Amino acid sequence: MLGLWRKIRRTGRVAEPAPAQPASETLPVTAELGGSVQIRHVDAGSCNGCEVEIGSAFGPVYDAERYGARLVASPRHADALVVTGPVTRNMAEPLRRTYEAVPGPKAVVAVGDCARNCGVFAGAYGVVGAVRDVVPVDLEIPGCPPRPEAIVDGVRKLTGR
Repeated sequence: MLGLWRKIRRTGRVAEPAPAQPASETLPVTAELGGSVQIRHVDAGSCNGCEVEIGSAFGPVYDAERYGARLVASPRHADALVVTGPVTRNMAEPLRRTYEAVPGPKAVVAVGDCARNCGVFAGAYGVVGAVRDVVPVDLEIPGCPPRPEAIVDGVRKLTGR
């Protein structure tokens, strides 16, 4: 801890932030969705770290809405699902039902390492698996939690802007 304070005093800043990791994608539906995408967020069992970053990505600083993406309250109004966390036993069926309620064409974005591969929760007794084990995933955003810039980059790939 003392070394950190010496470094801050010497350089005037803590550490450089880690660069945003690029989103991996398989988006065949981007052209079909058009330029405006309505997104429904589903927390499948996360620690809420990704939710904080999603809130930042759609907040006034990063403003993901300027790229044509908007969070909506109902899956029936959505074009895409943003899913965070490993899928727990209690959330597997609600996630499937939410996916089925989204009208086609639709896309699913797995946000964070837990949604991609269960992260630190891999092998836990209450975890069914990653999001792709329950519903088909079109875009994955890596990170624990992913930086808001990476989430905005994924939204841009989703909207095609």
